[in-house]
Amino acid sequence: YPQCKISVRSDSGSWNICEPPATEDLLKDFLYKREKGELLIQKSKRLKNNLLKQMQLSVSKDGFVHFGDTVMLLSPENNKSPMENYPAVCGNLTLSVNPDDLTVHTSESLQVPCGVSAVKSVNPVGRNAFRILRFGVLFGQNFGLGATGGFTNQMLYLASDHKSFMRFAKKSYLQQVFFTDELSYLTCWQATFLDPQLRLEYEGFPVPANTKVLITHCHTNRGLAVPRNFWIRSYFGKEYEVTCHTYLDSHKAEEDKNYWIIVTANPSGDGVTMFDRPKPPSEETREREKNELYAGT
Repeated sequence: YPQCKISVRSDSGSWNICEPPATEDLLKDFLYKREKGELLIQKSKRLKNNLLKQMQLSVSKDGFVHFGDTVMLLSPENNKSPMENYPAVCGNLTLSVNPDDLTVHTSESLQVPCGVSAVKSVNPVGRNAFRILRFGVLFGQNFGLGATGGFTNQMLYLASDHKSFMRFAKKSYLQQVFFTDELSYLTCWQATFLDPQLRLEYEGFPVPANTKVLITHCHTNRGLAVPRNFWIRSYFGKEYEVTCHTYLDSHKAEEDKNYWIIVTANPSGDGVTMFDRPKPPSEETREREKNELYAGT
């Protein structure tokens, strides 16, 4: 840019006044940054394209979850009465990366610490696809959950820590869940069998895919949960807060706010995921269809 060219003198001294950059220089700088992809709008577009990029989930050949699998974590629709939950909160939700607005508008990659939210979309994209890390997945065994956000050279890890005066969930004031770029004990999780009476018997067994399980944080021993009555506003719209809190009913069993399904891909290719695959007809339905067929002939 041109340097100071105008010199002003007075009785109290002299000083220089800088001329503003010429229009030609601004245009050259703009064209240079656009060619290099350094404009803020270009960086923001790359980030959003990666977050919303279609992802391919792993296929489970034996029905279990394995190390290195790419999966979705789905909070299934609860069975509470409409009087207990708001109508908008009903439905299936998936765990997702939730960058703040400043990151979305100014960065071309995810920045830490990064937020977590639950979204209504059940299609696997960069935001809600996770990779199983570190160990094989058995009931009672530690594992990690990594999210790439659609990038090939970046990995963030799902983590949590004890609640403090400075660190807590913004809406519910419960234990916060976040993404970090450092592997530690704060990023360790365990899968727990759903039925408390059979929990010890299933200790050490492989974790089945596409089945309801509990996901517990190892450091704090609290369950990953979606309260469903606290929503947050993000760049992508209205989403729901994710916390680490174990909700217990009157029988000391976990409520459906702590239920999760580890979703894999559909091997038949008829749908995107196993969650989209239609359920096989029951014996009663088969018998009824058989009788209708015979009656028609």
